[in-house]
Amino acid sequence: MDVNADKLNALLGKVVNELGAASNAALVILGDKLGLFRALALGAATPAELAARTGTFERYVREWLSAQAASGFVEFDATTGCFSLSPEQAAVFADDDSPVAMAGGFAMLTAVYHDEPKLAEAFRTGRGMHWGEHCTCLFCGVERFFRSGYRGHLVAEWLPALDGVVEKLQRGARVADVGCGHGASTLLMADAFPNSEFIGVDYHAASIAHANGLVEGRGNVRFEVGRAQDFEGRDYDLVTLFDALHDMGDPVGATTHIRSVLKGDGTLMLVEPAAGDSLAENLNPVGRVYYAGSTHICVPTALSQDGGTALGAQAGPRRIAEVVQSGGFSTFRQAASTPFNMIIEARP
Repeated sequence: MDVNADKLNALLGKVVNELGAASNAALVILGDKLGLFRALALGAATPAELAARTGTFERYVREWLSAQAASGFVEFDATTGCFSLSPEQAAVFADDDSPVAMAGGFAMLTAVYHDEPKLAEAFRTGRGMHWGEHCTCLFCGVERFFRSGYRGHLVAEWLPALDGVVEKLQRGARVADVGCGHGASTLLMADAFPNSEFIGVDYHAASIAHANGLVEGRGNVRFEVGRAQDFEGRDYDLVTLFDALHDMGDPVGATTHIRSVLKGDGTLMLVEPAAGDSLAENLNPVGRVYYAGSTHICVPTALSQDGGTALGAQAGPRRIAEVVQSGGFSTFRQAASTPFNMIIEARP
């Protein structure tokens, strides 16, 4: 075998970078759990000072800070020996209310590695993995990861991009949020539109129990266990699916049922991962994250359900349109987008 030395060295450079990233991901999770990022956001500190702020041991903190500095996740001043967070780093790692908070994405990785033996068995057998089979840290990680984007865009940008929907919500509308998980999207909408009624639906009973624990006196929202293909209720003005359609084993069955319970002038809102229609279009950093997540989570979840369709997290707008139109919707358009999401409006 003839090996091109330049190509080999370039590949090895990528691999070394990936090994560092994979190893440091666990330290990001640790730093989030121990409050190290949040404490450092209060101001520059030496390792000893940060250890004192967080009640941790200086020698461990010193090594952790060094790893974060080498990763570009914190700043280091060689003159003072202090570490700090830039405003950008703080927004990503230290502020859960930031629209670019990413700690939840790292938190999901605990489940990814924990569940690897189950995934290996799924590869061998072709069976799926029900959402509830995953390590429970996945559910909280998913909620944290997606909540930041929803908080930054859902009410301010995505709903206004839909034709006439905000006006209906302001007057008082009936809304089903299907595949709601822990209810982050449902609660954000319920708080923004107190005149409307919101029902969050998910087939995972433990997630619904968690979501119901967050209602906290809100009179316009509730959560119910149900499947997208046959959840209860009718005459909905709006049905939403946030990063959920591609996880369903029978997405056509889901959209068919949604079409049947929508009012004639109702709207289906889909938020799906940003993607092109071909693999070649998705060979980029965002596509890489989504293909990996799809292998770990989305495809196994879909294959565990009736129907056996597995769209994957990079299905693309053309495939999503086919599913929606097969479900009986006549109009389909991309109403908005972010680097991570495409927001789709469909109407009967």
